[in-house]
Amino acid sequence: MQTPHFDLAIIGAGTAGMSAYEAASRYLQRIAVIDPGPYGTLCARSGCMPSKLLVTAANAAHDARRAGLFGVQTGDVWVDTPAVMRRVREERDRFVQSTAQTVNHWPRCTLIKGHARFTGSHRLMVDDRPVTADRFVVATGAQAQVPHEWRDKLGNRLLTSDDVFEWPALPHAVAVVGAGSIGLELAQALHRLGVRVRVFDRGRTLGPLTDPVVQAEAARLLGEELDLRLGAEILEVERTADGVRVRVAVEGQVEDFEADCLLAAMGREPVLQGLGLEHAGVAFDADGRPPLDPQTMRLGSSGIFVAGDASGWRPLLHEAALGGRIAGENAAHYPDVVAYPRKSALNIVFCEPQMALAGQTHAELHKRLDAVAIGSSSWHDQGRARVMAQTGGVLRMYAERSSHVFLGAELIGPRAEHLAHLLAWSVQQKLTVRQMLDCPVYHPVLEEGLRPALVELARELGAYR
Repeated sequence: MQTPHFDLAIIGAGTAGMSAYEAASRYLQRIAVIDPGPYGTLCARSGCMPSKLLVTAANAAHDARRAGLFGVQTGDVWVDTPAVMRRVREERDRFVQSTAQTVNHWPRCTLIKGHARFTGSHRLMVDDRPVTADRFVVATGAQAQVPHEWRDKLGNRLLTSDDVFEWPALPHAVAVVGAGSIGLELAQALHRLGVRVRVFDRGRTLGPLTDPVVQAEAARLLGEELDLRLGAEILEVERTADGVRVRVAVEGQVEDFEADCLLAAMGREPVLQGLGLEHAGVAFDADGRPPLDPQTMRLGSSGIFVAGDASGWRPLLHEAALGGRIAGENAAHYPDVVAYPRKSALNIVFCEPQMALAGQTHAELHKRLDAVAIGSSSWHDQGRARVMAQTGGVLRMYAERSSHVFLGAELIGPRAEHLAHLLAWSVQQKLTVRQMLDCPVYHPVLEEGLRPALVELARELGAYR
């Protein structure tokens, strides 16, 4: 049988793979999309969308419990967890079906189900079938990091975010290992839905925040609601008759926590191992990273492009979509490759209060802080925040002293998801602090909370009038 040959082979049919196909299919006729199935993006199946469905249910329960603060009496709040999970899965399945239908109806596309691995610079084996192509896009996504020995010890009592949304009902108690974005969102949602939760993390920071002032406020606010164990060293995990036992050391004190299961939320790593990229001439560095150019998504000087979470570059959906588009465009025109500008960084965590980072972070600016001005504000006495009874939070904004150009911000506060977009857009437009102050802000809105930080920045820069 003759080996099928394609202009382009895309490995992975998630967000980045879909974007790569949409970009490349405008120029190329013979495209193969290789994926073991089932189709449907990580975001739709076990990421952004089902997690927000769970978070929304949890916040509804939380708002009902605090309604008395506004003079609204609701009585005892009871959470029907099977009903919560049923809606999560029903809506999740709609999102998954929509993305799967898109893939199934692509024109000029040959769908090949199976696991691909390189056997040469232009050759793949898909399970036991050879495929050749002129160029490739690798969009294999990322997978949860879990110690192998934990899987051996805990079996089906060890879960990741890929498993949570299959629960028919919620458990009574969960040990969450990891206080990053995924761990915090799920931990708080489960807590607000009545699950006993304890969060462990060997670090002392929460989420992606890097500014020490914002970090301190995050620890204070979330620590008031969640049972947090930061700086925790996990000594042992074991399966019990009814669930799991986690033994940890926190500041020299050893403690045990028993739960129905352990939720590992320790981050995700690109799925590149086992692809045989070395057979295609790709060399990895000492840390196991391939030579990726984030502006072209190209691996070294090869005809292989990597996009989405597989690239390790800002593993977020909007970045995966853009990276896929860049990879698809460049793969279609290979060897003529163009460096595309990337969007301003934007990262949001949907806990409450929400966390957000826009533009450059405190950690990225740390080495040149003497050339950076910082302005701060809070929602402690801000009008709309007081109306909503959500006055916790702090904002830190950074600007370049020489040019007065706004560089970025970190914050935790009410509805930070909306404020972060304004901040990210301002960074991308390279606005100065004075230009931002000259923009209109309605009253009373949470956006008014940006002004004190901008005024402080302007005064430090000598630009306030």
